[in-house]
Amino acid sequence: MGDFQKLHVWKLAKNLAVEVYKVIGENESLKKDFRFSSQLSSAAVSISSNIAEGDELKTVKHGISHMYIAKGSSAELITQLIIAKEIGVIETAKADNLINSAKQISAALYKLIEARKLWEKK
Repeated sequence: MGDFQKLHVWKLAKNLAVEVYKVIGENESLKKDFRFSSQLSSAAVSISSNIAEGDELKTVKHGISHMYIAKGSSAELITQLIIAKEIGVIETAKADNLINSAKQISAALYKLIEARKLWEKK
């Protein structure tokens, strides 16, 4: 713990946030809908930010709490991407790729949380 930039899940989450920002920047509909694009970018950034913060905290219990927040932000982002796809502001293939990335991150967070719970019991 304490070197979040080495965590594979943090790298995936950071890359996802960058991709979400690129999609927003290239999409006129999203640029015009500031509230929706702001929610998309906030959820995406929240994932990697909470992983980083949780990894830097001194207690495993508090770190796990932030990993759960990151997992919740993944679900939030997935929901927003599904909506964006269904209303036609993000093309289906791009939305599906981003959704799959967010699901992969959520699954990796679950594994990390479980591993840290075991470590905490030692």
